[in-house]
Amino acid sequence: QAQLEESGGGLVQPGGTLRLSCAASSEIFNIYAMAWYRQAPGRQRELLGSIRPSGITNYEDSVKGRFTISSDDGKNTIYLQMNSLEPDDTAVYLCYLITTDGTYYWGQGTQVTVSS
Repeated sequence: QAQLEESGGGLVQPGGTLRLSCAASSEIFNIYAMAWYRQAPGRQRELLGSIRPSGITNYEDSVKGRFTISSDDGKNTIYLQMNSLEPDDTAVYLCYLITTDGTYYWGQGTQVTVSS
């Protein structure tokens, strides 16, 4: 079954770092782009950034300079490196993938909690 699987969430202190992973199952082909979103309680789902198969990335201003998206194309996996984490970064982080024919997938999400 085609799916995305995130991992790497957890509890981290303010100022700390965390690296999330998102692996797309082998049934998914023709990837147009993958992206990271997050959703905090009471807030709208927020786009953080995206990456194309070419490696080109785009970031929202809210995380530019602190978060980095990278990929391991051989494994259809992307990563979200998060530095200088703040309590306001606490959220469920979700992976998103869209194929060239417009089919899209969401991961189940992984919880990130930034707290001392």
